[in-house]
Amino acid sequence: MGEILQDSVLVALLGFLGGLGLGLAARIGRFCTLGAIEDALYGGSDIRMRMWAVAIGVAVIGAFGLAGAGLFEPTDSFYLGTGWNPVAHIVGGLVFGYGMALAGNCGYGVLARVGGGDLRAFIIVLVMAIAAYSVISGPFAALRVAVFPDTLLGTGTPAGFAHLLSDATGLAPAAIGILIGAAILAAALAPARVRASRKAMGWAAVVGLSIVSGWAATTYMSHRSFGAIPVESHTFSAPLGDTVLYAMLASGMNLSFGVGSVAGVLCGAFIGSLRKGHFRWEACEDPRELRRQIGGAVMMGAGGAVAIGCSVGQGLSAFSLLAFSAPLTLGAIMIGAWLGLRQLIHGFAPL
Repeated sequence: MGEILQDSVLVALLGFLGGLGLGLAARIGRFCTLGAIEDALYGGSDIRMRMWAVAIGVAVIGAFGLAGAGLFEPTDSFYLGTGWNPVAHIVGGLVFGYGMALAGNCGYGVLARVGGGDLRAFIIVLVMAIAAYSVISGPFAALRVAVFPDTLLGTGTPAGFAHLLSDATGLAPAAIGILIGAAILAAALAPARVRASRKAMGWAAVVGLSIVSGWAATTYMSHRSFGAIPVESHTFSAPLGDTVLYAMLASGMNLSFGVGSVAGVLCGAFIGSLRKGHFRWEACEDPRELRRQIGGAVMMGAGGAVAIGCSVGQGLSAFSLLAFSAPLTLGAIMIGAWLGLRQLIHGFAPL
């Protein structure tokens, strides 16, 4: 029993360190899902969108580099299960993205805002956590399973592009993954103006390495605990609920990687906001704004549960393994966010 408790504390600490990097990247590097979409659609800048691509490229190279070195087995992750449901990822991603626009940030982003003193974001975190758990294991769980069965499509092999190409070519999945990751990274950094944005791209690399650190850390802890600790990386849908539950029921629960990750983002964002001189307490003065943000939080929690991951869980962690679900979910999130932003800016005018 003592060893289990010790392992849970250690894996939470490792999650905290990775989350710390993510929190610093959000506040100092301005790494943000919705911010990248807003800049691309309305700000005339693709720098933050390319930061996402750099983070993905680094994460893919790192994850499959670990696999090639024998330090991580991608198929240990549930993202590469032999059955998956594309409808769930599309619907969940659209709902999550639309809610993200209404709430003003994704789950990772609102944590970063809480670290900067935004009390409105704290409400969003709580609501999103409750909504996610109500769909994962609460009163709406049976409905989710009935409407979106986990294995609508059975692949028979790991549901990832690297493994699919490996079956077709005979090359090792690790080699294929590294090549794809390098191609993504090269495409993201192709314009000279992007390479000149060294600070932004440096923080994007920190985000990618944080995802890789999650795979390395939980693989080590899974072996150490003889499989008691799952192999996972950073995501911010279910772990928000886990953190709220742990805050209330710590004596009856063990720490986890996700709880440590959430705490790390909060701490990193707090340090980053102090470093930038941005920390200040904020509250919502407009009930209509708070109502909109709460509605967005409900949609993010439910959408993230259906899609089995948020913009970070699917858009970075699953993408680092080249899972089939990753580009599908991330694309749906971006479309949902575009629709939500368009409604906020232009109303319900015809497209």
